Amino acid sequence: MDMLKKLFPYSFKEKDGAVALVIQIIVYIVAGAVIGLVIGLLAKIPVVGIIIGILGGVVDLYCLIGIVLSVLDYLKVLK
Repeated sequence: MDMLKKLFPYSFKEKDGAVALVIQIIVYIVAGAVIGLVIGLLAKIPVVGIIIGILGGVVDLYCLIGIVLSVLDYLKVLK
């Protein structure tokens, strides 16, 4: 659990209510969208495109896991 808290510190931030949870989810979505746009532009470069495409998948996966951990922490499933 300590490793998850180090990798996803924003997900385990103190939440006062449902509004804080929604804001955390929106931050993850916006971050994923902005990075996705940048990656989409860089993916058009032939050689770099493959590496950037893989990096995009990793960033999207990080955002998804962050959202799931935020919800689980809000529901007090994780300690």
